Amino acid sequence: MHAREPAPSVESRLRAAPPHALVTTARSLLAERVGALDVTLLLADYALTVLQPVTHLPHTGAPVPAQEGPAGSAFTHQSPVVEVTDDPATHLLHLPVTVRGDRLGVLSVRLPAKATDVAGVLRLAEFATALGHEVDTAGRDTDLYLRARRTRRLTLAAEMQWQLLPGRGCARDEYVIGAHLEPAYAVGGDNFDWSTGADDLTVTVTDGTGQGIDASLLTGLTVGALRNARRAGVGLADQARLADQALYAQYGGKAYASTLLLHFDLTTGVVRAVDAGSPRLYRLRGNLLEHMALQAQFPLGMFEETAYDEQTFRMEPGDRLIVVSTGVHAARSATGDLFGEHALSQVLVATGPTPAHEAARAVVAGLIEHFGSKDLADDAVVVCLDWTGRPPA
Repeated sequence: MHAREPAPSVESRLRAAPPHALVTTARSLLAERVGALDVTLLLADYALTVLQPVTHLPHTGAPVPAQEGPAGSAFTHQSPVVEVTDDPATHLLHLPVTVRGDRLGVLSVRLPAKATDVAGVLRLAEFATALGHEVDTAGRDTDLYLRARRTRRLTLAAEMQWQLLPGRGCARDEYVIGAHLEPAYAVGGDNFDWSTGADDLTVTVTDGTGQGIDASLLTGLTVGALRNARRAGVGLADQARLADQALYAQYGGKAYASTLLLHFDLTTGVVRAVDAGSPRLYRLRGNLLEHMALQAQFPLGMFEETAYDEQTFRMEPGDRLIVVSTGVHAARSATGDLFGEHALSQVLVATGPTPAHEAARAVVAGLIEHFGSKDLADDAVVVCLDWTGRPPA
């Protein structure tokens, strides 16, 4: 008698599903294993304002707020939320769908009430994470999930920029990153990027000159050149120098990219920085907000054969770093008030207790309120990094 083959794991069932059929597969799995009566995957839209149900495109269900209600609470606070329904026999469980700190959305599962005990919720939270990894991977092969995130059409420039981004968040034991970008559906030249290693982290924030496609093409070349140099294993100053040469060779100084480059040593907390332009860096330590006035150097591509110098500072556990592009710190209200002079500082301090991803979003929300319109005059990027560091060996 042959031993019975073990049943395929949840992860293997998800991996075996066609890219477009992950929600259908998740629905079947949860019906089999926990008696789920209904399963809905909601993905955060590009502006982080709503959670959009993934259904048969081009049709979709009604979106729900990303910052309010049970599903919004699960997304914002990154913890499961049990919603008591009108039917006492069932509960609606909302689970954050997050991949290594990048918040994708929420999985809402209608369950028999008895299935929402603590152990059951924890198992379903793990399932939501596994589903998130598969959704993230499936984006290489299908447009379904990217299209489901959209409340309206992206401009071509914005499409190009979003394809460049690594995500909107990243989390490890030593740090948590949250980032936000506006106008989400029409961004042109602003970008953020990061890469994490065993003992280090590199973060860049870029603000390309120009508008629309021209700005997007410039920023695409900048990010590609920086990645190429970084992956060659050269230091931060040489990454800036090589990207500067690539841009000057293409544009001859007629277009350039203001860029802030940061390299973190995860063991020591030492940060190496190259300030090549206009993105500004702030550090919040306790309740003390400090503008990190780095040595201002030429933007990438402005002049031929520019040499760049690194500066260093040190992070302490509990520190928060915030990088803002020109579209944030140089924005003016309808009355001409500069956002960076007073309002930005207030928002940065006020958002100190909130998680990094919500802090980044709140800064942009404060900018929009200050500006008086969602139609910002310039692209705006905020990258927020909360530092824990490593305990001494």
